[in-house]
Amino acid sequence: MADPFEVRMRFTSQLQHLNASVNSSQKAAHYALKYRDMDEDLHSCILEQLERNSMNNRANIMYFIEHLCDMAQRENHTNFVRMIQKDILMVVDAVAPSDGSGAANVKVVRRVLQGLQQKGILLPDTVTEIEGCLKERDTVAEHAVLSPSDANGQRDNAQTQTTSTKVNGVSRPDKRQIEQRIEEDRERHKRLRESIWAVGDEGDQEFERLWDDVSDIGEDDYIAAEEDAIERRQALGMA
Repeated sequence: MADPFEVRMRFTSQLQHLNASVNSSQKAAHYALKYRDMDEDLHSCILEQLERNSMNNRANIMYFIEHLCDMAQRENHTNFVRMIQKDILMVVDAVAPSDGSGAANVKVVRRVLQGLQQKGILLPDTVTEIEGCLKERDTVAEHAVLSPSDANGQRDNAQTQTTSTKVNGVSRPDKRQIEQRIEEDRERHKRLRESIWAVGDEGDQEFERLWDDVSDIGEDDYIAAEEDAIERRQALGMA
């Protein structure tokens, strides 16, 4: 039997090093399910890391939670799902706190909540209730975090490069955290675009989809083609 302390330490390390890639979330989820007999202890690790880590890492943990619940549901281990359902408000408060320090994570929370609802993990009423709280936290976004342009404008400020600052009592991320978040968001948007265009491997599904989107050829199309041909012949004659 694995040493519980070692399992906890390794899982904690995986949570601390999560990034925007799907592989990192899946790897951590596989590890948690491998030691499902310690599910309560591993769940407490998730809550602890949500309280202790940077806002960027909390966003990554939020995405990881969706992967974990999805995999746990497919493997019929509902304990992880049940515990996330019970503590979902605590998770949301950690990822997007009411003080505005996690305003940049509000969209992340919304996206994951929608995914959990679509998978049947969260009830629509629960998501609606949480959404009501998120609307208030979304209004402080411009005061809670630096925009990329703000980061560039303060490039020579040593404090913004190395430590977080506070504005009206709200922590603002340093330049390195901002750049890291921009890269991670870019990676996620790239994957989202890829998933939109993804089609199955069977047959000519992509061809059929594109063919259905094309309208039938009409008389106007033939006239337009003939006019284009005349213009090309005239251009060649003038050359």
